[in-house]
Amino acid sequence: MILFPFDIPVQPDAGPARRLIITELSKPEYRAAQPTLFDRLSSDFFTWLMSIRIQANGVTQGPILLIVGGVIVVAIVAAYLAFGPPRLNRRSSVGVLFGEDDERGATAMRRAAEDAARAGDFTLAIEERFRAIARGLAERTIVTVTPGTTALGFAGRASVPFPSFADRLSTAATSFDGVRYLGVVGTETAYRELTDLDGDLAAVRPRLPEFATSTP
Repeated sequence: MILFPFDIPVQPDAGPARRLIITELSKPEYRAAQPTLFDRLSSDFFTWLMSIRIQANGVTQGPILLIVGGVIVVAIVAAYLAFGPPRLNRRSSVGVLFGEDDERGATAMRRAAEDAARAGDFTLAIEERFRAIARGLAERTIVTVTPGTTALGFAGRASVPFPSFADRLSTAATSFDGVRYLGVVGTETAYRELTDLDGDLAAVRPRLPEFATSTP
């Protein structure tokens, strides 16, 4: 069999594969899902507790159980005071948007964008309006935005239910990345394009998946 010099290996070597795995696991969504110290201590404590086997007659068993119960209560109270309540994932997808914690709703973000535009700060206005677009579609349960979602990633997801807006969504994401990360100075024209896009998306019904519209 003749091998061409430009053939790409189907499977990476051990070194590149290890680097790919490390890069993947370093993403925010994986770090956000890791258990806290309280979660790990709680798991270890209850594992130890379940391993206890009390071998005692009926007379002494009651006091022993009472002591064990007291130890459990004290341990729980101490852990709560030291670490706070346990969590499953404090950086939930509701509060994280493009790498920042932001609990505001789309309406509040739109107001912030309009305030910035009136003040002539179109750099901030573009950031806020793009965030409003993403949060608005998430509130409508049309597009899911996870902690690791990038602006271009969001634009790609939103293009599925809104295929006719694909180019405008991509342009909007590029504008956001420019003012947010690349030091580009926002312009009124770019901000107005995002404002129009936000309004148009709100006025159009998304395209539903085929399985949702098909009849049995």
